[in-house]
Amino acid sequence: MIEPHVPAPPGSPPPWSAPDGPGGPARLPVRPGTGRFLVLAGVFVCAACGLVYELELVALASYLMGDSVTQASVVLSVMVFAMGIGSLAAKRLRGLAAAGFGAVEATLALVGGCSAMALYAVFAWTGDWGGMWASGPRCLLVAFSLATGLLIGAEIPLLMELIQRIRREDAGGAVADLFAADYVGALVGGLAFPFLLLSFLGQLTGALLTGAVNAVVGGALVLGLFRRDLTRRARRLLLLANALVLAILASAAVLVDDFERAARHAVYGEDVRVALQSGVQEVVLTGGTPGRPLDLFLDGRLRVSGRDELRYHEALVHPAMNGPHARVLILGGGDGLAAREVLRHPGVDRVDVVELDAEVVRLARTDPSLSALNEHAFGDPRAHVTTGDAFGWLRSAPPATYDVVVSDLPDPGITASTKLYSQEFYGLARRVLAPGGRLVVHAGPVASSPRVYWTVEATVRAAGFRTAPYGTGVRHAGFAVGPDRTPADRSHAPRDWGFVLAARTEPRPRLDPNGPLPRVLTDASLAAGARAARETRIAGLPASTLVHPRY
Repeated sequence: MIEPHVPAPPGSPPPWSAPDGPGGPARLPVRPGTGRFLVLAGVFVCAACGLVYELELVALASYLMGDSVTQASVVLSVMVFAMGIGSLAAKRLRGLAAAGFGAVEATLALVGGCSAMALYAVFAWTGDWGGMWASGPRCLLVAFSLATGLLIGAEIPLLMELIQRIRREDAGGAVADLFAADYVGALVGGLAFPFLLLSFLGQLTGALLTGAVNAVVGGALVLGLFRRDLTRRARRLLLLANALVLAILASAAVLVDDFERAARHAVYGEDVRVALQSGVQEVVLTGGTPGRPLDLFLDGRLRVSGRDELRYHEALVHPAMNGPHARVLILGGGDGLAAREVLRHPGVDRVDVVELDAEVVRLARTDPSLSALNEHAFGDPRAHVTTGDAFGWLRSAPPATYDVVVSDLPDPGITASTKLYSQEFYGLARRVLAPGGRLVVHAGPVASSPRVYWTVEATVRAAGFRTAPYGTGVRHAGFAVGPDRTPADRSHAPRDWGFVLAARTEPRPRLDPNGPLPRVLTDASLAAGARAARETRIAGLPASTLVHPRY
């Protein structure tokens, strides 16, 4: 006998839902298949946000403390460890999975979204980033890594409980579905961070937007799909918490430009004239006005100081120009200052400059102070600028083309520069040198970093060169110049530059007797710099290679 269909009374749960109860099936406003899809979509978005938080902290560790592999490894290790602890702790919340997941996502959105701004504020207004993992701001970075990892780790156990409450299935299938959505979301977040958030929004706004997306999706999933699992008081609290988080993130986003300007002035001083984020790095110009020497900062490191750049560039260029120099290649040197010194020599027919950052070249051409300092070198018809990676450019350059190769590159201890101080790189430079040609390399400070300096020298020799080490002193101190981004302790700041002159035959660092008279460099100071460098020699150091960097 067929039972007659009796319509459900108004307000009763739909036929696919079930009564509430701890660990029992959830009462959903949608069909189980739709509910399952929505949970997996939430997993996808939350995973993308979580990976953005991780990459943000790694980028901050590299940017603020020095972009060494060590910094990134420590941050990631702390986060992965915390994720394990968070997963274990979430077991206690399984009976309150919906409320617990909502609280976790609201907290994660606030912590992850505000992490970049909080850390940059501490860096800008305290500058106390002392030794490796010293107390204070570095501990704050570890604390953010730990908190973010704990919250990310708590997501999966709670989501597993929620998805099982929609429709029970074997644990293996549920785990496979969850982790598939999680990993695909991580892929999207990992690609979105460098190509969208960092490029178009910057670190601070990108983190705030990610936090807002995280809060909206997490709150909507719990309050929309699992609202019947919550008491009225819990729903109100969760709604209030998410509204408060979104209000904080929105307020921070409105104020982010003013914050950046104030923080930049706290770091660089009040006379910041140009500040931009190129596709490669942060570029800042300060000074360049009467009574204020020009300073050029790349990613927070002082690359050019009007107080002492002449000492550096004359020592870098002039000894290598003693000999044939019709064709000269400058690797780096987008500021135009090395090209300025090369072009002072008679007999130069062509200067090729290979610079990674087109924005630095643009400023060297158009900024009144910087172009005046480089004496409009890039306006000379003999100067030709190519934007590209020096390593890749050398691989396709014709052999035996240049009489002089000038390696005007950042400090070898910076991770991004390591391949440009490798044996393979110097082998490529040797290939493009004509017979009798010379290579000169900026190798970092001699006195304060002798191991790094002599590793560069050993690497150049391993590429088939004979070398003549030398240095020059009296550099401006007081700001980061090497791998460590922090404002330098003046008592330990580098006071010199080290160079390596190299050729197939024994080179001798001397000035060209037929060349222009340098304004500060002399043969006597070159000889003194060579003697001072030899006194710091560390013998037996192995060469640095692409697969085994030693800086």
